[in-house]
Amino acid sequence: MGLRMRLARFGRKHLPFYKLVVAQQRAPRDGKHLDVVGWFNPIPAADGNKHIGLKFDRVKYWLAVGAQPSERVTRLLSKAGLIPPPPLPPKFPKAQPKAKE
Repeated sequence: MGLRMRLARFGRKHLPFYKLVVAQQRAPRDGKHLDVVGWFNPIPAADGNKHIGLKFDRVKYWLAVGAQPSERVTRLLSKAGLIPPPPLPPKFPKAQPKAKE
């Protein structure tokens, strides 16, 4: 069964706080996890920044073992410089309106 690095939600209503956890792929979001490798606070602090804390050695270990990060975790880890940024989605040109005859 695969391993997944994802965010587990904590905090209270309208004030979320997330822990970055490694869990089995089929485990529930806030269910049993194998390891806590960091935290993420999406509410901007007084300085206007969102804060994240990571255990770099544990994140590198779980990535080496084969844990797959979720989309959001991939973005967070790429901003921290642990993995390369994900590819940008393709941009398709807008359809041109038909010319009137």
